[in-house]
Amino acid sequence: MFPKPKPALTPNTYAYESSPLVKPTGFREYDARWLLEKEINLMGMQALGLGLGTLIRELNVKPEIVTGHDFRGYSSAVKMALISGLMASGCKVHDIGLAITPMAYFAQFELNVPCVAMVTASHNDNGWTGVKMGAHRPLTFGPVEMKRLKEIVLGAKFDFKDGGSYAFVENFPERYIADLTKRPKLKRKLKVIVACGNGTAGAFAPRILQAIGCEVVPLDCNLDHTFPRYNPNTEDMKMLHAMRDAVLVNHADVALGFDGDGDRCGVVDNEGEEIFADKVGVMLARDISTMHRNTTFVVDVKSTGLFLTDPVLKANGVKVDYWKTGHSYIKRRVNELGAIAGFEKSGHFFFNKPFGRGYDDGMIFALAVCDMLDRNPGKSMADLRKALPKTWGSPTMAPHCDDEKKYAVVEAVVKHFEAAKAGGSKVAGQSIRELVTVNGIRVTVEDGTWGLVRASSNKPELVVVVESPVSEQRMRDMFQAVDGVLRTHPEVGAYNQTI
Repeated sequence: MFPKPKPALTPNTYAYESSPLVKPTGFREYDARWLLEKEINLMGMQALGLGLGTLIRELNVKPEIVTGHDFRGYSSAVKMALISGLMASGCKVHDIGLAITPMAYFAQFELNVPCVAMVTASHNDNGWTGVKMGAHRPLTFGPVEMKRLKEIVLGAKFDFKDGGSYAFVENFPERYIADLTKRPKLKRKLKVIVACGNGTAGAFAPRILQAIGCEVVPLDCNLDHTFPRYNPNTEDMKMLHAMRDAVLVNHADVALGFDGDGDRCGVVDNEGEEIFADKVGVMLARDISTMHRNTTFVVDVKSTGLFLTDPVLKANGVKVDYWKTGHSYIKRRVNELGAIAGFEKSGHFFFNKPFGRGYDDGMIFALAVCDMLDRNPGKSMADLRKALPKTWGSPTMAPHCDDEKKYAVVEAVVKHFEAAKAGGSKVAGQSIRELVTVNGIRVTVEDGTWGLVRASSNKPELVVVVESPVSEQRMRDMFQAVDGVLRTHPEVGAYNQTI
């Protein structure tokens, strides 16, 4: 028997040490995130392991799983609690130790193991923990699996089985690094700023880029789980500004920055311009589709409209599918459509053959950027950026909204804009041309200016993005229109950043 998890407990009490704490909101759309101690305790993580092992058997998948953990002061302890639950459910555990998330995905193929449970809070602030899970490589869980896992864990519907075991896989990072670097070296000498925000990628990214022939200038690559300068988040302007400064001081060709668990990568060009990941996606799509014509790319709803309008992509016969934001959603869609790649504005990039195995890997993306520069020896990263049609886009903005309230707010915003379109009302001074509602709502008006509102999948926040192909003022007009609707909901708080 195992106690039924409690939704709330007070730390430093008998109950806290004797019962599993699991706050229900920690089960997100495609992974799990909690504030350690406040929303989950180690016994709660044990319950999660038991639930995951039970679900794996329910899915008729071999009960064998890869585990790893990111570089936070508590992640190793969290992982061992998870492992104890997995073993109690009869799972054979292959522990690769300290790792970036794509290393765990790679291990599923390298070790021929069907399932994965990577302990990481990704780019979340210190204090957060979480798990990225999957049972059918290269896919990770989506809403259906996460809903069922939540039911099993919160209801303590565990299936205890004998036969669980544990094995530590020594020196596994060497196998991952060897797989990425068994390739020709770059012909072009590139000076690259490698920024890791003191996160897990610092142990691996400099070595990988050096191995393919880059001159690496490390920036915050020493591991420090206090994150003394800023969070390792490739959408955080503090990190991007630090990358910009390093590029200009060192006269580098490009800066590549990795998030806390290494599955995302951000880019700053040789002129110090921070290029949002969706624009880099257009540049890579141009490069890839020149070699592989008439191919399909999947992009998330936060991404630039250039994927549909760029003349080079049109000439190369590119097909584009706008889909739900989230690494599991895009990964699954790339697999379903047989797309050559999938891109997210957040910096998740998914490469299928011949570039990757379908999962998101910031290191493979970094290599793709270097290869693109290598294939364009007379052009800088800034030249490639300037070759794109001009648009004015915002960073990803995130006003606070409690997890328990955010989906209702988004539903109300969707209904507002649907009513506006039906009634012929104008948004930002123009009629609505198109509404996309696969994930929140993306409102596009007559001149191509658009705005997006959706619920964050892993934080108590909304997500707001605006872009215009016309002018900065039109972008700001759209932001004012979208924000004006949000301000009618008192549940919506302040933004993390704005334009």
